[in-house]
Amino acid sequence: MSLLGLMHFAIFTVLCLLVLTCVPYQAEASTRFFFGRKPHVDVFASEDGICASSVLVHGYKCQELEVTTEDGYILSLQRIPEGRAQVSGGGKKQRQPVILQHGVLVDGMTWLLNPPEQDLPLILADNGFDVWIANTRGTRYSRRHTSLDPSSPAFWNWSFDELISYDLPAVFDYVFSKTGQKINYVGHSLGTLIALASFSEGKLVNKLKSAALLSPVAYLSHMHTQLAVVAAKSFVGEITTLFGPAEFNPKGLPVGAFLKSLCVYPGIDCNDLLTAITGANCCINSSTLDLFLSNEPQSTSTKNMVHLAQIVRRGVLAKFNYVRPRYNVMHYGEIYPPIYNLSNIPHDLPLFISYGGQDALSDVRDVETLLDILKLHDVDKLSVQFIKDYAHADFIMGINAKDIVYKNVISFFSHQVSN
Repeated sequence: MSLLGLMHFAIFTVLCLLVLTCVPYQAEASTRFFFGRKPHVDVFASEDGICASSVLVHGYKCQELEVTTEDGYILSLQRIPEGRAQVSGGGKKQRQPVILQHGVLVDGMTWLLNPPEQDLPLILADNGFDVWIANTRGTRYSRRHTSLDPSSPAFWNWSFDELISYDLPAVFDYVFSKTGQKINYVGHSLGTLIALASFSEGKLVNKLKSAALLSPVAYLSHMHTQLAVVAAKSFVGEITTLFGPAEFNPKGLPVGAFLKSLCVYPGIDCNDLLTAITGANCCINSSTLDLFLSNEPQSTSTKNMVHLAQIVRRGVLAKFNYVRPRYNVMHYGEIYPPIYNLSNIPHDLPLFISYGGQDALSDVRDVETLLDILKLHDVDKLSVQFIKDYAHADFIMGINAKDIVYKNVISFFSHQVSN
């Protein structure tokens, strides 16, 4: 079967794959939005960036920084160097650096949508960590390049392979050069996938102290949503025809029109798409959702979406498949793309994994597959948390995540610091 034939496998599900929610309708100037809400003023999307809008206003120090990848992308990076209530005198304590990496179709803002006492970056800062928030190429504040313009298809010629090879290493190298310390890492969703793949290839591990993986994604064979079956039957035509060959813009008309076409199917509740896509999130309040919809989703590349569809379809975490054998040979020296072998992750690498029983994207069975691959991991280096009532979005927007998840992340990191 050709790649285009494979792409008929639930592309819309992949649109929502590894993200918190989906897009507002824009087709035909519709005013019916996600959860039946109308659009809100984009209160956060200012030229001043994430620091001014969501960190400084709460009394924290914050720096807007830039890091350039080896392939020329200029990424936005926010640093929260200390907590709001610093103890004076007695010398300055060395603070452990922590990098936070978001998922696909969102940016670093998603860590900062709740009140400050519930937001992971600010909680980490208040608990003695030096916090760095990453923003993937193509998102709102990372749409620059040393020579390419976002209007050019060449700017969007990448998939998560490049996030693994370029974005994460650039951020790690930058933080390491500034702090001189090994780094703790927190990833959510796609942020876990690119980390696991990197670790499996020996990347980052020499600069990594420990990693917390929230709602981890590596295998997607059991992903289930109300939309999946309908999308699989409904999506026809070439992806490059429907969505263009370069930028995949969730706010664009083609994606909105396709979503709207699915809403006529029985059993699809387009007023509650978050539940339909991510599973039944237990603990997100309406004001947080309002802020989310004011700021997300963000663009990614069409190639990235194709790549995600490939791992859903094939059930393995592999590099991008160019389908034609000669193209794969050109890129990899072999007919089929290489697999990211997660069993190669160093067994003594401290890992904290937290997953939810209601998660329709990071399904329990797929997480158990990951855990089975990690079964030879050093027992004292692997900590696993299962939260029965949590779905995909609860891990970064849940009002009780501070007490259920984040305190365990901090305890895990602090334990590694003491070792």
